[in-house]
Amino acid sequence: MFELDFRSRTPIYEQLVDRFKELIISGVLKPDEQLPPVRVLAGELTVNPNTVQKAYRELEHQGFVYSVPGKGHFVRPTAPSDQPARLNRLRQELRRVVSELRYLGMNYQEISSIIEDQIFDSKGGHPQDD
Repeated sequence: MFELDFRSRTPIYEQLVDRFKELIISGVLKPDEQLPPVRVLAGELTVNPNTVQKAYRELEHQGFVYSVPGKGHFVRPTAPSDQPARLNRLRQELRRVVSELRYLGMNYQEISSIIEDQIFDSKGGHPQDD
């Protein structure tokens, strides 16, 4: 499914969280799709099952997955209205990044182009498709 960098300073569970978030956001993992069982994934990646469990707990805490006792972990369907605090935090982060880009000399058109490209890449289409 993916590889981990065991030499990285980033903890293994954080690498797992980041990779799963990428897979969920990009649509590779679909809503309500089951994640690999903890022991299976730990065996494939040759890591301690507690590491995988910690990553799954963090994904659940961040709202990317939900768990069903005895069944496993599943990708949470997107519902922006469920997480207003998280949306506000991301808006603030975007404002901070845009401010930093402006400080580094990027103009409005360049920043807008980057944002549009990212939106359309994530949706798999172009402005006229919306």
